[in-house]
Amino acid sequence: MLLKGNVWRFGNDIDTDAIIPARYLNTSDPKELAGHVMEDADKDFPKKMKVGDIIVAGKNFGCGSSREHAPIAIKAAGINAVVASSFARIFYRNAFNIGLPIFESAEASELIAEGDTIEIDASKGVVKNLSTGKEYQAKPIPPFMQDLIAAGGLIEWTKNRMKGAA
Repeated sequence: MLLKGNVWRFGNDIDTDAIIPARYLNTSDPKELAGHVMEDADKDFPKKMKVGDIIVAGKNFGCGSSREHAPIAIKAAGINAVVASSFARIFYRNAFNIGLPIFESAEASELIAEGDTIEIDASKGVVKNLSTGKEYQAKPIPPFMQDLIAAGGLIEWTKNRMKGAA
């Protein structure tokens, strides 16, 4: 799976309240959440970003509460992937559960600039900066997790498995 998009940069310790502010948690509608994604980190982000863009951030992305709304908002907004130096563990699992590709690479996180175009080979964990020609290694996504993403998340993956067993 190849993912390609333009980069939006965010710093360290972007918590789930910055990803989707608590004031919008009166809904679980993905489209509604997408309209407010990252607005407490950058109030204009929902208007500026485009479907297919990629977020690159520092360490501990997705820290804070354990709500699934955060990766849902990112995915529903059309963000192709998130690359960060590290992820909060519960965000990491929630992202895969809903089918959002995420990649850990300290080097890519540090050296990729906002506005760059990058391409990610999910199976190999290679992040290529098409703007500079440089490549970075991220932790590859294990095959099972790739299957979750391809299916659209854990629920869809489970439904597909149940259909196959019937």
